[in-house]
Amino acid sequence: MDNKSIAGILYETADMLEIDGQDSFRVRSYRNAAQAIENCPQQMQDLIADPKQVLAIPGIGKGMLANLNEMFSEGRLKLHAELLDKYHPSMLQLLKIQGLGPKTIALIWSAYKICDVDGLEKLAREGKIRILPRMGEKHEQKLLKAIEDYRRIAGRFLIDTAEAEATKLEEYLSKFPGFEKITPAGSLRRGRETVGDLDILVTGPGCCSPEERAQAVSYVAKYPPLMEIIGQGDNKISFRLRNDMQVDVRLLPPESFGAAMQYFTGSKAHNVALRQRALKMGYTLNEYSLASLKTEKPVAGKTEEEIYAKLGLDYIPPELRENLGEIDAAEKHTLPTLITQADLQGDVHMHTVETDGRNTIEELAEAAKARGYKYIAITDHSKNLAFANGLDDKRALVHIQKIRDANDRIHGIQVFAGIEVDILPDGDLDLSDDVLAQMDVVIASVHSVFNQEPAKMTDRLIKAVENPNTSIIGHPTGRIQLRRDAYQFDMHAVLSAAAARKVAMELNAYPDRLDLNDINLRHAKQHGVKIVINTDTHHISHMEKIRYGILQARRAWLTKADVLNTLPAQRFARAMKHEW
Repeated sequence: MDNKSIAGILYETADMLEIDGQDSFRVRSYRNAAQAIENCPQQMQDLIADPKQVLAIPGIGKGMLANLNEMFSEGRLKLHAELLDKYHPSMLQLLKIQGLGPKTIALIWSAYKICDVDGLEKLAREGKIRILPRMGEKHEQKLLKAIEDYRRIAGRFLIDTAEAEATKLEEYLSKFPGFEKITPAGSLRRGRETVGDLDILVTGPGCCSPEERAQAVSYVAKYPPLMEIIGQGDNKISFRLRNDMQVDVRLLPPESFGAAMQYFTGSKAHNVALRQRALKMGYTLNEYSLASLKTEKPVAGKTEEEIYAKLGLDYIPPELRENLGEIDAAEKHTLPTLITQADLQGDVHMHTVETDGRNTIEELAEAAKARGYKYIAITDHSKNLAFANGLDDKRALVHIQKIRDANDRIHGIQVFAGIEVDILPDGDLDLSDDVLAQMDVVIASVHSVFNQEPAKMTDRLIKAVENPNTSIIGHPTGRIQLRRDAYQFDMHAVLSAAAARKVAMELNAYPDRLDLNDINLRHAKQHGVKIVINTDTHHISHMEKIRYGILQARRAWLTKADVLNTLPAQRFARAMKHEW
């Protein structure tokens, strides 16, 4: 069990305790422990042998330590299992519906003993929700809209969730002596922002004979997080995990591994176009090999590289395989040299303990230096985000000086003074121009009033772009993946304004956002707008999430030249003042 899995169990327990009407202090203790474990930089499995280390974590008391010991020894939490049995696992689906909290679920359960989405929708359509206390027709209609949104995104998972599940499964599979290569394929390998299911391809001596494959499949079937086997055959097993994610594990002979990697990585459109090309050249292409049409003899299949080469193409990186011109470019040798994580010289969206971050300026700087960065920017929130303890003009000036002082003390990395300033509903920025002018980096972001009419939101963003102090528009569409849609505005009008003013657009790499997405990144490049890839770090552990932003940038065909924080520190500083 990793920290994320443990936190998930504790969060679910807290929610079900609240549905059960338990004491609010007890509910809060589970939530606090879940949050503490989720944010802990060390894994609980490495600390559990030393109770003192665990108890030193704020939010973990002796009772919670006992729960942790139970989870590690039994593989489950008894209370969690009992509550699931009482309310049925489908009750947890209701918690994923926007605006439907534990207290409302408890109210509905008490009145109707309904614990699933279909039953809830039926109640709402029959007008039975509005008659409950604290409800009404308006609330009922919002609930129906939320159920519609939930159904649209059900079965999708954030890329970091999918990656974490793939990593855990790889670790388990690597212990089987007959496996040599274990590789995720599908949309995860292509870097899609959300993932529907996992495709894991395995090859090695244990994948050759029927007897060896049978033993291998039997081993996979014993994977501890496996909840339900969907299907099982000679060389494949499909199952569901506790979070309802489907996983397909395929066992392949070494001579077919490359062909299978190409086929199961996709996308479907890319594969169709590639197969058509193969047919025109006298070949057939499938998950087993590239073979001659005449003789049916395989000519390639062990690696992807040899398949693309045999088809007269440069190797096409997985992120580009969407049939958006990559095959023509590979034929003409004009594929771009895509940006890599090593190209980045800094991360310039970071929050400290001054507002809602968990680390000091010095801690962030040292962590960034350890990653090889040449610079960072401290960009705490402005006063409009009161819940984040945002800065007003006076505190912002003091904070600038703190950052400058820290920069003087810390060697080996440049620390820029910045701000993430709110774009107010009328397009004004949340701090005075005199204060903003003293910042090295000004990220202007929308954090409230998301439901403006598209024309008004467009004007709001353009006004922010036209403020001479704005360096970057932060998470420009405001979406929270699988939770909140992007607000509506004219992207092309905003990008045109940004290009004219030399204001950059952020690619917020945090997996919940990945904003801008790959489509809008391509639009930005077409408009000549530069990108800055940031993590929106609130804890030093968030810095590693930069790789998800890199994946989206690669999907958008971005190169090092398209991204400003690949520049050296002084050139980057000038770019933040509109000198591209």
